[in-house]
Amino acid sequence: MTTTATSPGLSKDGGTDKRLRPLLGVVLAAQFMALLDTFIVNVAAPTIRTGLGASGAALQLVVAGYTITYAVLLITGARLGDLLGHRRAYLGGLALFTASSLACGLAGSAGQLIAFRLAQGAGAALLIPQVLSLIQRHFTGEGRVRALGAYSAVLATGAAAGQVVGGVLVSADLLGTGWRPVFLVNVPIGLVLLVLGVRVLPRDRHDAPAHARGLDLVGLVLLAAAVSLLTVPLVLGQEQGWPAWCWASLALSAVVFAAFRAYEAGLARRGGAPLIAPRVLRIPGMGLAVVRIAVAMGVNAGFLFAMTLHFQGGLAYGALRAGLTFAPTAVVFGVVGLTWRRWPAALRRALVPGGFLISAASALASGWALRDGHSGGPLMYGAFIALGGGLALAFSPVLTGALATVRQEDAADASGLLATVTQLGQLLGVATFGTLFLSRLTAPGSQVSADALWVCALALAVASIMGASAGLVRRPR
Repeated sequence: MTTTATSPGLSKDGGTDKRLRPLLGVVLAAQFMALLDTFIVNVAAPTIRTGLGASGAALQLVVAGYTITYAVLLITGARLGDLLGHRRAYLGGLALFTASSLACGLAGSAGQLIAFRLAQGAGAALLIPQVLSLIQRHFTGEGRVRALGAYSAVLATGAAAGQVVGGVLVSADLLGTGWRPVFLVNVPIGLVLLVLGVRVLPRDRHDAPAHARGLDLVGLVLLAAAVSLLTVPLVLGQEQGWPAWCWASLALSAVVFAAFRAYEAGLARRGGAPLIAPRVLRIPGMGLAVVRIAVAMGVNAGFLFAMTLHFQGGLAYGALRAGLTFAPTAVVFGVVGLTWRRWPAALRRALVPGGFLISAASALASGWALRDGHSGGPLMYGAFIALGGGLALAFSPVLTGALATVRQEDAADASGLLATVTQLGQLLGVATFGTLFLSRLTAPGSQVSADALWVCALALAVASIMGASAGLVRRPR
């Protein structure tokens, strides 16, 4: 049910056809809205707890429920795009996300809010993979490169922007509604995008590609179980004090992932249609791209999480001030993500490792600037600006390069794989660096928090250096 070639009437060079610009604008706007909800609730959490009388465990599920269902269902959402058609899947995911946002904003109890957040995550999981698939199928040549650059810029700025937007909306307390606007703001935007999407998205054809005929239910169950076993302890472990069940779940996730891989390989040998075609994993450079994307997103999310804890906990910043502090990082990430292709060709090979090294230096500089328990001053803001540029260079060229040679029939598989890696990288970053930061908080006070942040900054620098060195080790041909 999907289009397997450039739509009739569209230029072979997607970058020169003005009719493709509305398509790109609509899908990226919806993606940005869905990505905001991964982080926008963080700064609203204290207000939600007070307003709904939520327990600590309930508040965790309000914040994390979206992330869990989103991560678990991403690859399934990509496959459904091939089965149902990317236009239908995109509009269906956007409709579910918008309706769930309205329900979240009107929730009268913590239990209701948790349920609606899970539905929000399911809508995002159906929506997000279609963005990459639509770009892959309707843009070619330099137009595709530019579209992927815009995609990567939107993808990674969503985290920082979520903190900013959340801080603004919570602090505004519109009409005394407190935390509710962080969800309700999605409703008018979602409705407008639905109307525009119906008008500008190319219609799906009625012939699904051969490899998409049928859904691998066994693979779906195994993958959902493996991702759930991995994500649930990562999300809830710190608050629960890392009990034994968390470690058992993480160990079991490795076993189930291995079972999933073995089953999918066997299914492919038998001529079946696995959730992820093995040939996608064998695309040159895909393995390295997966590692670098996971590291870049882990550093990005871990940095934002630890800094938020320090600003709002150690330095007692309000939601608005804490959110706006990250604005330079988000802006620079977006600008560099959109413009790196215009840099001299001689620099291209050094962009990704150079970006990771800039990120390492920026993490150290930000930790050093805040080490005395005060606001950090110009050095901190300079480090935040450099970090946005460094992470953009570490992420955007990798994503573009990984997708440059993906065939149209593999667009859904590659979209689901890289979207899932991006999400899992963020989860690992929050769990790893958040746990490291919180474990160093031995007493209240800004100086203790600053000391914990410095240790976290060192770890972020090490992770960035690992990302830079990942491409130095090459397998023999």
